[in-house]
Amino acid sequence: MKNVKRTWAILFAGAGLLLGSALAKADTLTLSEPYQIGGPGEVLDFDATFTNTTSSIVYLNADSFNVDMPLTLDDTAFQTTFAYDPSTGDYDVGPGHSYTGLLFTVTIPPGTPFALYAGDFEILGGGPSDTTDVIGAADFNVQVTPEPTSLLLLASGLAGLLTTIRLRKA
Repeated sequence: MKNVKRTWAILFAGAGLLLGSALAKADTLTLSEPYQIGGPGEVLDFDATFTNTTSSIVYLNADSFNVDMPLTLDDTAFQTTFAYDPSTGDYDVGPGHSYTGLLFTVTIPPGTPFALYAGDFEILGGGPSDTTDVIGAADFNVQVTPEPTSLLLLASGLAGLLTTIRLRKA
């Protein structure tokens, strides 16, 4: 009976740790527009809010990201200005505080096929510069559509074709 109680205690403790860590990191990074639409040659800005839900300073030490090819992600904004505190020279967010600003940009190269592309962005940190836990994560999507000028060119070509067909019938 003692072994059964010990097993249940270990299982509940493990479940508590798993759930507790998931709750501590819930909604710490929120993109203001996680779904954006753009055309080939455009650069899209992704603004975000990072909220420190802990009772101590959280340091934003690094980032990690993935984006579907051929799109490219530029994280310079995160590395230079996101949550930068000039008084300390650190990238941090105090307990219970949040920071909102440009997090990264995504470039849609010319000639990119029209499709839906996905990506994700993670902020790594926690403690001083040696900590690289995932402290915030967000998924995003980019819908690549034809440029308005391309649609206008297509529409005018179709109108000309219809006019030619009508004139030949008459």
